[in-house]
Amino acid sequence: MIYRRLRIHGRVQGVFYRGWSVDAARRLGLVGWVRNRRDGTVETLVAGDDEAVRRFIAMCGDGPAAARVDRIDESEADVEPLADFTQRPTE
Repeated sequence: MIYRRLRIHGRVQGVFYRGWSVDAARRLGLVGWVRNRRDGTVETLVAGDDEAVRRFIAMCGDGPAAARVDRIDESEADVEPLADFTQRPTE
């Protein structure tokens, strides 16, 4: 299982990006969370098998129809106990 933290930049708030992320991650069998950041980005922690995580990251480059993703910053993430993929409050 691999863990990745993503910071998604662009027009990603107010366009159903978090809800879309939850649906996409669950379809791929991934666990983690997604939240808006006060700076206008969306942050997500995603965990699962390498292929599914890579597919999710690629999908995040498009996001929902109303989104415009300018870039995704990706980094390794610390292991967290996760049971599902959830939406968290803005931080």
